[in-house]
Amino acid sequence: MKVFFINPPFKAEHGRFSRENRSPALTRSGTFYYPLWLIYAAAVCEKDGFDVEFLDAPAAPLDEAAALDVIRTRGKGTRLFVIETCTPSIYADVQFLKDVRHMFPDAKYLLVGTHPSALPEETLGLSEAVDAIARHEYDYIVRDVARSLRDGRDMYDVPGLTYRRDGAVHSNPDMPYIEDLDEIPFASQFIKEHLNYKDYFFSASTYPEIQIFTGRGCMAHCTFCVYPQTLHGHKYRLRSPENVVAEFQYIADNFPDVKEIVIEDDTFTANERRVQEICRRLMETGLAKRMSWLCNARVNLTYETMAIMKKAGCRLIIPGIESGSEEILRNIKKGTNLKLIRAYVKNAKKAGLFVHACYMVGNPGETKETMQKTLRLALELGTDTAQFYPLLPFPGTEAYAWAKKNGYISGRYDEYVKEDGTINCVLNLPGLSADEMVKFCDDARKKYYLRPRYILHRLWVGLHDPADLKRAVKAFSKIWRFLLK
Repeated sequence: MKVFFINPPFKAEHGRFSRENRSPALTRSGTFYYPLWLIYAAAVCEKDGFDVEFLDAPAAPLDEAAALDVIRTRGKGTRLFVIETCTPSIYADVQFLKDVRHMFPDAKYLLVGTHPSALPEETLGLSEAVDAIARHEYDYIVRDVARSLRDGRDMYDVPGLTYRRDGAVHSNPDMPYIEDLDEIPFASQFIKEHLNYKDYFFSASTYPEIQIFTGRGCMAHCTFCVYPQTLHGHKYRLRSPENVVAEFQYIADNFPDVKEIVIEDDTFTANERRVQEICRRLMETGLAKRMSWLCNARVNLTYETMAIMKKAGCRLIIPGIESGSEEILRNIKKGTNLKLIRAYVKNAKKAGLFVHACYMVGNPGETKETMQKTLRLALELGTDTAQFYPLLPFPGTEAYAWAKKNGYISGRYDEYVKEDGTINCVLNLPGLSADEMVKFCDDARKKYYLRPRYILHRLWVGLHDPADLKRAVKAFSKIWRFLLK
C-alpha cells in the first residue's frame, strides 16, 4: 500500500518557502529547513512496510502546476495522502489538497502540522476534501491510519484524529507521545534515499548540512514557542546517546561532503549529563574530528559542558535571548535573566564556541525603550551572528491567546507573510505599531552587521576558517539587499 507525503508548493515564484522554520516564511538569509516532522512520519511508515512517496515541492521550488504533474505521475495507487500545512499557507494548502483529490478522489487525505493541531475543528471546516486532522506528534497516527486502511479496519478509530462523520465533527483522544525515540528511523537515512540534501541551507551552519532531532519536547514554557505547545509537548523525551552517535556515524559514512550536523531539538542541552556522554562517544569514535555540529542551547548551560562540546566537534550554539528587559523575560516565562545571559556568552567565547543569538520584539510589556535595551544588549554581547524579528503569535500558543484577546492581531492567517513570502508583523500594540517594530528590526540588523568591528571580525574568522567564510558569503549574498535597503 502506498502513502504519499507532501510538503506543498507556496509562493514558489518568490523562492523556497520554509514551513518548518519556527516562523514559516521565505527567509531573507536563504535558510531553508528540511521538513523534518514529515520526514520522520514517512520514515516510520516506510519502516512499517508501506510504499512511501515523498515530495518536498518548495525544495525545487515547484509551483502548483509542476507539483501536481509530479503527483499525477507518482501518485498512482496511493491510498493515503499526508499533507503538511502551517498558518501562513493554510488556505493555499487546503486548495492544493482539493486539487490533488480531484486527481485521486478515492484516496484518504490527512492534514498535519502546527496549525491544524492548534485549530483542528476550524481547519477541518475549511473543506470537505479534508478527511481528517492528525493532531500533535503525528508519526504513529499516520502509521496507524495506514494500517487501518491496509487491513480494512475503520481508520477513524485511531487516536489523535479529528474527523467528520454524519455531519458532525469528532475528536478522538490524543495519541500518547512517543517515549522510545530509538524506535524512530534515522532522518538522515530517509534523506539519503528520498531527498537531495544540497537543496537545504541553514544560514548559521556550514554548507552542506543535515538536520536531525535527538529528542522531542521542551521543558520550558515560553509563551511564544509554537512546537512545544502544538506538536511535541513539554516533556523532553530523548534518544539514547548510542543511538545519536550511531546516526552521526551513518551521516559520516554516507554523506562524505556534509560539513555539519544541525541538532534541531528545542533544548538539546537540557540534560547535560547526556550531552557529555554523547560528546565522549563522539571523541572516542573519532567522529568529533570528521564533522562539526551545532545545536539550540538554553542560557543555563555550564562552561564545563560547553568545553566538552567544543572538544567533541560542536562549533556553534543557538540561544533564545529574546529581550534585554528583565520584565519581558518574566512576562514570556523565559526562565532566564540578564545575569545568566551575560555569563553564558562569556563562557561560550571562553570555550571557543560561536553563538547565534535570537532576539524578539513585541512581547507583553514591549515599548520603544525596551526595544532599545534589547539592541544595546545585543551590541554588548557581540555574538558571532544575531537575528532580530517581531513576535509572530501563532495559533495554539499563549502569545496568540494574549494577542487575540486584547485585539492586537486581526486573526487573518494570510497576513503572516507578505506577498513575497517573507515574514510580516501582524501585531499592533498600544504605543507600538507593526511598522515601528519592523523598522526597529531592520535598523538593528544594519547596526549589528554593518559595524566596522563586526566586519573585521568576520574577515578574521574567515581567514582562519575557509568553510565559515563560504557560509558567511552565501548567507550575506541573500541578506545584503535587505541590510542596505
